[in-house]
Amino acid sequence: MANWRYTHGLHELGNGGWAWLQPDGGWGWSNAGLIESDGEALLVDTLMGVGLTKDMLAAMRASVPAAANIGQLVNTHSNVDHTLGNQVMAGAEIIAAEATAKAIAAFDPASLADVAAWEQRGEAGDFFLETMGRRFDFTGVVTTAPTRTFEHDLTLQVGSKTVQLTNLGPAHTEADTIVHVPADKVVFTGDLLFNEGHPIVWDGPISNWIAACDHIAALDVETVVPGHGAIADKQAVRNLKGYFEFVLREAKTRLEAGMGWEEAGNDIALDGFRGWGEAERIVANVRAAYRDLGGDVHGGGAGGVFGAMQRYRLAHAH
Repeated sequence: MANWRYTHGLHELGNGGWAWLQPDGGWGWSNAGLIESDGEALLVDTLMGVGLTKDMLAAMRASVPAAANIGQLVNTHSNVDHTLGNQVMAGAEIIAAEATAKAIAAFDPASLADVAAWEQRGEAGDFFLETMGRRFDFTGVVTTAPTRTFEHDLTLQVGSKTVQLTNLGPAHTEADTIVHVPADKVVFTGDLLFNEGHPIVWDGPISNWIAACDHIAALDVETVVPGHGAIADKQAVRNLKGYFEFVLREAKTRLEAGMGWEEAGNDIALDGFRGWGEAERIVANVRAAYRDLGGDVHGGGAGGVFGAMQRYRLAHAH
């Protein structure tokens, strides 16, 4: 594998493949991709707002002539850091799994920009404002949903290049699509891979995410572009599988000992993942594990999880 540098901007993967990286890959700082062949181009995901997406497209067009007329956009999943720039691509065919498209269409982006409302939500609001709300520009975003959907698999053609979409969710979200370019041995995973950052399980079950890791690891690929973090190879996917196996094992022990999910998340020592970012997500992932194991997950939902993560951040601040 090439020694990829984790720096902001456009990185050429070879043979018409490109990755757009946004270090440090934490909350909201997602990656995207570009696939080009014979003058045609497909974009993998937009970014956390209109401005960031426009800047990315300008850089792509400066380096890749075909990026001046991108015909297709694939949203790998519904999270806002991969979709809030969709309106910039409104002239293209926007493609996503059916469940992803429904979630994008139902979301009101104005809720992100309402700082006053977040300030009234206690620890959950503090968490959102500190990690995302005050760091990104949410103005001018218009809901722009996919125009073409599929259920499990879809094969696209970009010039002479075959691109395979596979929905491996629900896992991170209600549907999670990978974008595989077999001829180039490249896969764009969306948020099914956080490289050296704690993932977060919104939907699950975790067993589905582990199965997704196995699916990706079985592909004949050499280059793996994660949703967050540096460009990788399949070892990063195996590392993430190991993380989820660890979370399930540690959560089960604490559930059987009678701990609540937030207490359990705070109790788990992350020594094997000490260098990974966003450690507060362990409490969200333990809650997901408790749910999968039939435990009590009261106090959950996005607000409850945000509050728990804020308390974790404050308790474990260095």
